[in-house]
Amino acid sequence: MKNVLVIYYTQSGQLESIARNIAKPFLDSEEINLTFHEIQLEKPFPFPWNKESFFDAFPESFLQIPTALKPVSEEILNTKFDLVLFHYQVWYLSPSIPINSFLKSDDAKKILNNTPVITISGSRNMWIMAQEKIKVLLRKANANLVGNVALVDRVGNLISVITIVEWMFSGVKKKYLGIFPLPGVSEKDIQESSQFGEIMLDSLQKNNFAQLQPKLVDAGAVKISSYLVTVDKTANKIFNKWSNIIYKNQKNRKQLLKVFNVYLFLAIWLISPIVYILHLITYPLKLKSIKKETQYYQGV
Repeated sequence: MKNVLVIYYTQSGQLESIARNIAKPFLDSEEINLTFHEIQLEKPFPFPWNKESFFDAFPESFLQIPTALKPVSEEILNTKFDLVLFHYQVWYLSPSIPINSFLKSDDAKKILNNTPVITISGSRNMWIMAQEKIKVLLRKANANLVGNVALVDRVGNLISVITIVEWMFSGVKKKYLGIFPLPGVSEKDIQESSQFGEIMLDSLQKNNFAQLQPKLVDAGAVKISSYLVTVDKTANKIFNKWSNIIYKNQKNRKQLLKVFNVYLFLAIWLISPIVYILHLITYPLKLKSIKKETQYYQGV
């Protein structure tokens, strides 16, 4: 009998749905003892969000500043797991505050120490740099990253901005104005994610994770957009400056967040289309570096 732990944090319920679908093959196996752990905060963030609380979470999100969590059960802490399926979402190009808080906790270090971990993200579309930050936190917890799945909203970048914001501020997953696509990871992708669970289970049963990631990639678990990688990297540099300025000037925090709000609006609707056009123009000149970059980010 092998012990498998599923860890997740969710507000809308999307990541829990992903977690439970990926876990289906494990639940169906008589050889697996499966445990779920939902990360919970002492002071939960609101959902649906309001504009003020949404932007107020920016500095701490990007700078990965932890907050207090409810403790993990003694049963989980006292169990040695053979595999951990770690689900996370992205806030402001970093792993969400609850996820950062967990990975920096003593509980996480005890659970993940010398343990194989598969990361599963559910995001709008930019997850690359957040995953790089997750890798650092897992190394500090002495975890062994053996696989990664990245589920995203497949609609266009600017359309997904509209639909995701509407979902976050209304709390209702619906077609905005009756014409926009549903926000978030599609229900089809969520339901079909159980195929990734089958690949994970097979590797666990064989006690061999060496070929897990290539098999997940072949099954479509990680798709890379070179344009979004460029935007993600560039935005991280800009967010680093903004978050530090705001966090270090608490007296002017509200005013600075309002300015950041305006900047973010302009960056999304004016700057990102220009970046996209430039990317298309220079794409043929960067094919070699893009191929190398894609191989790296599809791996672990």
